[in-house]
Amino acid sequence: MIGFIAKRVFAGLVLLIAVSTGTFFLAHAAISDPTVALLGSTATQEQQAALAAELGLDKPLLVQFRDWAAGAVTGDLGNSWRNFRPVGEQIALRVPVTLSVVSFAILISAIFGTAFGLVAGLHPGSAFDRTIRAGTVVLFALPGFWLSLVLVIWFAIQLRWFPAVGYVAPTVSIGGWIRSITLPAVALALGAIVMIAEQLRNQVIAVSSQDYVRTLRSRGLSDFRVNLHILRNASPAALTVIAVMFASLLSGAIVVEAIFSLPGLGQLTQSSAQIGDIPVLLGITVVSVVFVVVIYVLLDVALGWINPKVRVK
Repeated sequence: MIGFIAKRVFAGLVLLIAVSTGTFFLAHAAISDPTVALLGSTATQEQQAALAAELGLDKPLLVQFRDWAAGAVTGDLGNSWRNFRPVGEQIALRVPVTLSVVSFAILISAIFGTAFGLVAGLHPGSAFDRTIRAGTVVLFALPGFWLSLVLVIWFAIQLRWFPAVGYVAPTVSIGGWIRSITLPAVALALGAIVMIAEQLRNQVIAVSSQDYVRTLRSRGLSDFRVNLHILRNASPAALTVIAVMFASLLSGAIVVEAIFSLPGLGQLTQSSAQIGDIPVLLGITVVSVVFVVVIYVLLDVALGWINPKVRVK
């Protein structure tokens, strides 16, 4: 099992290096002269040249990459070009907000997606199954920002159950923290729920038709125990979707955080992209990839525990 995990960690490191390198060069290619955005269009060429020298932009691109990579390996992601504060410090302040929303969304998705998918798969063709499949089509057709606005209008403005905007840290109030992240998490989770439910439903139907399931039923096992066996053998599909949804929800957090005015990584990404703050964008990319790699390693470990056959791959 240790060798299995080591292979997955190594693959994650390769992915981190590849994505970070690609992002560095693509960002510099897309943002040719960030000094214009930082100083404004009225800045003189002398002022732009002075800022470029201060930021190290007058060096060859490969030298800039070498300096950035050397710092990133030691945990130093450089300083922001906007306020000259350490990138790591700014990200550390934003990560808890985004992780709170995304983790809560994953929890909601896993619970409801598994429950809906299992029930629909055990009763294919039923009214519940048809409702889940219709809901999948509808939720995929509706834009995420529209669903977020509907949630705000219904539950924040009309019912006043949750705040419309803002974030409360758990150190300030646990209840306020839960209320502040509920609507953003639900907005992110709606699409993931139907995705997990649809995949799990299909796997449950496939597993239920296997010979060993009929054998278990013929031996007199209760429906509960048989369903546990079905769920365990169908769960890899759901776990894979959950891991994929984590990466998707991280990117979706940009829109949700803008709508709910949450001071997370999404808001920082948006503001940094507007002015071409490449060090911050690179830092967010590295941190996001690390989170995704950790999730996929945990997924592989979970799949290896459920099905030992995958450990030999």
